Amino acid sequence: MEASNLFSILVLVAFGLLVTVTGGVIYLTLADWRDRRRQDKEKQANRR
Repeated sequence: MEASNLFSILVLVAFGLLVTVTGGVIYLTLADWRDRRRQDKEKQANRR
């Protein structure tokens, strides 16, 4: 396999991993935000 082909494959793998990790971070951030919002609503409902 030529060096340029290997480099292209490595770049594609690195990009794929970057997209995957970024998507995971966004998902976890949104899930945490949603859970905090739900907990805040429950706290306000329990105060009444």
